[in-house]
Amino acid sequence: MSDVLTRRQLGRATLARQLLLARADRPVLSVVEHLGGLQAQQPFSPYYQLWSRLRGFRPSALAGLLLDRSVVRIAAQRGTIHLLSASDALALRPWVQPLYDADLRTNSLHARALTGVDLAPVAAAARTLVDAEPRTMAELGALLAPSWPSVDATHLAHAARGLLTLVQVPPRAVWGQSGQTRLTTIERWLGRPLDPAPSPAGFVLRYLGSFGPASVADVQTWCGLTRLREVVEPLRPSLRVFRDDSGRELFDLPDAPRPPADTPAPVRFLPDFDNVLRSHADRTRIIDDVSRKRMNRRNGVVPHALLVDGEVAGWWRIEDEVLAVTPYRPLTAAETAEVEAEGRQLLAFALSDGSAAPAEAASGTASAAAVPAAAAAAVPAAAAKVRVMPVE
Repeated sequence: MSDVLTRRQLGRATLARQLLLARADRPVLSVVEHLGGLQAQQPFSPYYQLWSRLRGFRPSALAGLLLDRSVVRIAAQRGTIHLLSASDALALRPWVQPLYDADLRTNSLHARALTGVDLAPVAAAARTLVDAEPRTMAELGALLAPSWPSVDATHLAHAARGLLTLVQVPPRAVWGQSGQTRLTTIERWLGRPLDPAPSPAGFVLRYLGSFGPASVADVQTWCGLTRLREVVEPLRPSLRVFRDDSGRELFDLPDAPRPPADTPAPVRFLPDFDNVLRSHADRTRIIDDVSRKRMNRRNGVVPHALLVDGEVAGWWRIEDEVLAVTPYRPLTAAETAEVEAEGRQLLAFALSDGSAAPAEAASGTASAAAVPAAAAAAVPAAAAKVRVMPVE
């Protein structure tokens, strides 16, 4: 009979692998690969994800990897923008390409307009255009439109995005800089071809190493693909098998860390779209159902998550150089002190080096004012302003 792991044990196991129980001393690139990439809907979110996981992380370390093309921003898992190592991007996007093929058939905004269009010439023309120079989606659509006058430019650009692996080139997402989303093919950007035979089993094993223990449904939620039991089952003899409190079957690497349930979990400030909150079908190991509903705002804005004792306990935002933390439950005096101490470090990071990231990565509201890169000065942690708001 399979061993049972409680919700709290699952949470501690995942937090350990996510480097959220203790910051690590590891190279940035190795951590990006260990985590299977960083979701990057907002351009500066990955910097905050790494700050919460790495000791002494500096924004220049990640910015440099973007500039030297060691990491890239592409549409990948779940149809969302991810920051991936160059090697992972070349393999992972072909693996999840069925997501993009399906989208072209089912997308409520674009599929009908593309019905009956031979998309192979669209892809070829788009490749020529973006390989000549990086283009915005609007520019690409406008350049394609004369050859397909019966199809709106936005639909043609969307088709190109689904058919080609397009990189968002710098200065987009370089800390302290701004720039439009300009695209070129990954083959052009890296000078290397896509992997013709990516290993699904390899990606599943890596997922377990950074998010496990996990069910087949969890793996599918992470990547966005379906029918992955046929990938997991051949791996069964080499995996540990557990069950959760509800009886769901969970798979894990035999030697992966599974700390005791009472292992201390420090306060962590996670940015919007952190994958640790989005990569399981059952997310209750870190966020309960009530808090999850609170985090799903009607206006589509995703607040940043506050972790206390290993679980989502509120949200945070930075505005006017003040960190406001709104808890979902009363915090003890010790928890409040820890939130304030970690919060001062976060705010010092956000406003450091005269190159603070715009507020879209550091604010819980889309309308919050950005901190101008040229004006932001280094703020000592002791002077940073942290406000713990009333319970929401």
